[in-house]
Amino acid sequence: MPLMGSLYIGKSGLQTSQNALNTTAHNMSNADTKGYVRQQVMLGTGIYNTIKVDFKAVASQQLGLGVEYSKTRQVRDYFLDQTYRKELGRCEFYTVSRDALEEVEFLLDEMNGETFQGSLNNLWTSVQELAKDPSSAVTQGLLIERCSEFLNRAQSVYGGLKDYQNNLNASVKQKVDTINEYAKQIKELNDSIRYIEVGGFEEANDLRDTRNRLVDELAGMANISYSEDIDGNICIQLEGEDLVKRDVVYEIGLDTDPNTGFYTPFWIHNAKYTTNSDGTRVYNIEGAKVFDLEMVVSSDLNTDVGSLKSTLMARGDHIANYTDLKEENYSNSVSQSVVMNVMAEFDQLIHNIATTMNKVIADNADPNTGYLCDPATGKPLQIFQKIASDGYAADGTYMEENQDINETLYTIDNLQINQKLLQQPTLLGFVKNDDSVDFETMEQMKAAFMAQSNTLNPYVKKTSNFIDYYGDLVSQVANSGSVFISVLTNQQKTVDSTFAAREQIIGVSQDEELTNMVKFQNAYNASSRYINVIDEMLEHILNTLGS
Repeated sequence: MPLMGSLYIGKSGLQTSQNALNTTAHNMSNADTKGYVRQQVMLGTGIYNTIKVDFKAVASQQLGLGVEYSKTRQVRDYFLDQTYRKELGRCEFYTVSRDALEEVEFLLDEMNGETFQGSLNNLWTSVQELAKDPSSAVTQGLLIERCSEFLNRAQSVYGGLKDYQNNLNASVKQKVDTINEYAKQIKELNDSIRYIEVGGFEEANDLRDTRNRLVDELAGMANISYSEDIDGNICIQLEGEDLVKRDVVYEIGLDTDPNTGFYTPFWIHNAKYTTNSDGTRVYNIEGAKVFDLEMVVSSDLNTDVGSLKSTLMARGDHIANYTDLKEENYSNSVSQSVVMNVMAEFDQLIHNIATTMNKVIADNADPNTGYLCDPATGKPLQIFQKIASDGYAADGTYMEENQDINETLYTIDNLQINQKLLQQPTLLGFVKNDDSVDFETMEQMKAAFMAQSNTLNPYVKKTSNFIDYYGDLVSQVANSGSVFISVLTNQQKTVDSTFAAREQIIGVSQDEELTNMVKFQNAYNASSRYINVIDEMLEHILNTLGS
């Protein structure tokens, strides 16, 4: 081998060793950087000079020119990446569900000692006391006072549930904005990575780390699938629709309900629209919604993935009341919404108590004599009145809520205590024209409170009275919360084990990198000594020949 050619071998050794040392140092300096994937130097043989071609020989006579620095690759496992991201999305789904149930339980005040059950028990006690002596002005006043406390407490709980719905709604917007922003960043990273790697001489590993970290974040918010094309672009589908495709971003829009202000995510490119005179667009999102909330939640169907979907399901699509519990209205979107389901069941309790107490009085009122009637109108007295409309038909008889679909219903938001009874509880009287005390009406009211005629929802067959109903509601929330906590605990273990397995591959080991550093340092020193030896030989030959 010519001595001058031998210098190429030493030179290649110095260069590759130096590059390997730089990569090792880069790994060590980023050992604690979130999302960093360790890099590995790939070395190969350099080019060969062909000296002689002999077709009779096994191979031609060639002279190698040393080692070649091929590339610096990321050490990743595609299968573990997919598994981790899928399990992370499922974990985030159940995290939101658990948090929602815990918040609902807190709003019911079962953890603070100031339980709604207390106001319900006080109301029941006042009914019992009045049944002992219906003519007592003191117990009549106590009943109205307890009704007022009961309604105020109910409205406070219901208002808290509505506020939580609004908080979840704000979270929906924040998550959609984040997804759109991540999609734009991924598109920009696609462009940068493609620009750097187009020649095939350099790997944009740090940019790939940033892109993969964004994909991890997206996987926690929604059910995604992805693939990388030959040019290094990553294409992402969210819920089966393109989100990022090479250098194009398909943004998610938000349709706002004019009544509730609730947001519905939809694919802008799939929605039809009309353009107003001012240039603004009005979208028709039918067929363009990102999520189908009517689908059953199931791991087998992969419908339990992503915090955004879980947030939408927990919030629901409207402010629920007892009418949502009618079998024809009790769709999956209601039954699977933590907040809507509790709101509807809670409102049903208030509705049933209010209408039952009013009906007992209306059934025993006598418009001819004015007994249990409003002196000003001659209609039966109502303890609980609608705020927006009358609760009785034109002839003064009690009107069922389904008699007129246009009537505002007896819901928590539309109830108030009769102001006349608040000022003068003795209007109830419970003393007939013949001066006899009306024990019968209050006995009917007691019986109505204890009647086993209430069920939480169409899927529950257990019946209960008014007092036990609320306990059943709280137990249902607690049991559901326990189920979600159990599922989440198991899911978190799966995520942690998958994350640990992935980190064993992509994570930086300080001991391994120190070993590599020693190895490449020795290789560098060996190449340096090799060059020194060649240099001494050349110097000796030149000096000898020159003398």
